[in-house]
Amino acid sequence: MNGRPVLVCTEYEDATADLVIAELNRRRVPVLRFDPGRDFPARVALAAHVGAGDTSRTGSGEGWGGRLTVGERTADLSAVRALYHRRPSPYPTRSGEQAARFAAQENRRGLGGVLGALPGCLYLSHPQAIARTEYKPAQLDVATRVGLTVPATLITNDPGEAKAFCAGHPTIYKPLHAGAYEVGGEPAGIWAAPVEAGEIDSAVSRSAHLFQAQVPKAADVRAVVVGERVFSARITAPPGVVDWRAEYQSLVYEPVACPEEIHGALLRFLAAFGLNFGAFDFAVTGDGEWWFLECNPNGQWAWLEDAAGLPITHAIADLLENGASQHE
Repeated sequence: MNGRPVLVCTEYEDATADLVIAELNRRRVPVLRFDPGRDFPARVALAAHVGAGDTSRTGSGEGWGGRLTVGERTADLSAVRALYHRRPSPYPTRSGEQAARFAAQENRRGLGGVLGALPGCLYLSHPQAIARTEYKPAQLDVATRVGLTVPATLITNDPGEAKAFCAGHPTIYKPLHAGAYEVGGEPAGIWAAPVEAGEIDSAVSRSAHLFQAQVPKAADVRAVVVGERVFSARITAPPGVVDWRAEYQSLVYEPVACPEEIHGALLRFLAAFGLNFGAFDFAVTGDGEWWFLECNPNGQWAWLEDAAGLPITHAIADLLENGASQHE
């Protein structure tokens, strides 16, 4: 490939990544897209080199050099300007097959390790930073330390503690991880929902649960941060809806300015985790106070761009094209 490429790691069907790739193509920025978990090693060949006396490097400088070939296209690893880590498939394993499990771990640590250690590369965002941020207890801790307002929160497997917390104020329960879940064989979401003290029973003891004081909100806000730019949309759901994701067809969107103090706190939050992107959710009260709920370090935004007229695709393309990390 001629020029410094952008690597895009994502699954085959990713309409969000498609928007960014189309914009990079329009700007004539070379792009190499692949899905590490599905394409390696069948469709992807890696030849990475590092160390004193290495004469195989095609680039200059220190760190990893060599080649990454996808089909008939090849990228110089030392010349990668940015890596867009969207939603790649996991490296596959087959339960009970020792050789397949071993190969999957070697692939993840080999290809994944090289991709996570490219010299002079901007990461949007680094896979390890994304993984760290997915722990909600860490998010809530950092949010309080950077100056965001966080609702009273309890994480427990003690039914007595949970009952006492719920008795103290209106409370919602929400999962600690938005993983795959099925009901009757069909994919289903576990939304944030109100819970009362009388509903708490011994089942709480079976796993960790997150309980949070319910914010008397007038609306929600999703704030999408790209580098140092913040794009915010106010989301209004029908009365009584706690989790707006459960009512996509009934939502009203409008762009909204992010308060200066919130803007600064969001950048400090990203810096604490080493991120260049974050999709933040806030509950906003009638008097305009923003309450931090969570951050999705790799959250969706494409539908919001259309609904609220936010130029997020261009902002992401700007960052990837520039290739200079905001949080080195």
